[in-house]
Amino acid sequence: MIWRIGQGYDVHRLVVGRRLVLGGVEIPHVRGLEGHSDADVLLHALCDALLGAAGLGDLGEYFPPGDPQWKDASSLRLLELVLAQVRRRGLGVVNCDLTLIAEAPRIGPHRDAIRRRVAQALGVEPDAVGLKATTHERLGAFGREEGMAALAVVLLAGGGEGS
Repeated sequence: MIWRIGQGYDVHRLVVGRRLVLGGVEIPHVRGLEGHSDADVLLHALCDALLGAAGLGDLGEYFPPGDPQWKDASSLRLLELVLAQVRRRGLGVVNCDLTLIAEAPRIGPHRDAIRRRVAQALGVEPDAVGLKATTHERLGAFGREEGMAALAVVLLAGGGEGS
């Protein structure tokens, strides 16, 4: 059995006129995250963690920000494509742990929906998806609500390539 751990990080600026999507769930908020796709910071960090654990590079290699085919793309679709690459390597998700860094909105009311959506996308049970949120204690760009960041850790297991 092969065990692989990956970590990911992503950050996006908050802007007026965009919807806020976190973990594949649209969250009511006055601003959304700026990006070429839907800018789902949680799923982007998760995708990078998956790619890193599988030794497959990073999100920008697969979905370049200037490529028009990914304009406004759902990050759930990006995750689906990343998972297909991971599975081709004979690896599957054991669990993941996600951390959102944002002053607002509060994630508590949306935590279960996000965990369920991420679990469904990964093909695991919701208890295999950890989700936490923390503020930046009003310090720096995140504290001024200029953007959000996310961290992700993932554990993969499998028989390796071709299994």
